[in-house]
Amino acid sequence: MKIEFQGRKAIVTGSTAGIGRAIAEGLARAGASVVINGRGEERVATALRELRELLPDADFQGVVADVSTAEGSAALEAAVKDADILVNNAGTAHVSGFFEQKDSEWLDLFQLNVMSGVRAARHYIPGMVKRGWGRVVFISSESAVAIPKEMIDYGMTKTAQLAVSRGLAELVGGTGVTVNAVLPGPTRSEILGNWMKATAQEQGITQGEAEQNFLKTMRPTTLINRFTTTEEVANMVIYICSTQAAGTSGAALRVDGGVIRSIT
Repeated sequence: MKIEFQGRKAIVTGSTAGIGRAIAEGLARAGASVVINGRGEERVATALRELRELLPDADFQGVVADVSTAEGSAALEAAVKDADILVNNAGTAHVSGFFEQKDSEWLDLFQLNVMSGVRAARHYIPGMVKRGWGRVVFISSESAVAIPKEMIDYGMTKTAQLAVSRGLAELVGGTGVTVNAVLPGPTRSEILGNWMKATAQEQGITQGEAEQNFLKTMRPTTLINRFTTTEEVANMVIYICSTQAAGTSGAALRVDGGVIRSIT
């Protein structure tokens, strides 16, 4: 199977590092023109420089925009009018006690993890439908299905993404546009990787040992017994964005290492 995206423009929100960065690189390697997005000018500039050095023949554009806000989403839309591929990856997570959280924390997380994708889909999908081809992917999480007690707010936002992606797939059925969600499990991404690194330093152990402790205590149902890599998650996204994946829409596709104990 050879996946090619020549002539396609892709937007990957939150793509200066981690899973988003790996997705952007994978799409570019397959020939897509890729829009890199982040909240900070320095991070976007650094990502662009590194990606252009890595793939000098690829076409990258950087857009600094905080898509957790309506104003930031509008700035992205103004900079990039149309896209063939939209990967709603922008998001974050933090461990926080349910009984100590404020309303504002829940609302801020919902704005970033959910509404950023809602606004982007609302803007870009009509053009895809008009052209008769498009791919929309929401980067959800295994936490959408197995809600973590230490991050109930995060799990809620990831479940909401599944509802939005399935509903949009229903809405655009038969148009040539597909909408899917990808559910990573514990991944050596920037956020979780930094958490494991800090935990390792605090406990005087290696990062690998910290990851194994996390899996044993927090995700004991893992079948691969390790964190996935950002490239492994990106590989699923690249496939689901391809022409070869035209028969898949409305799906929740897991790259969770078998954490979710379900056959569906």
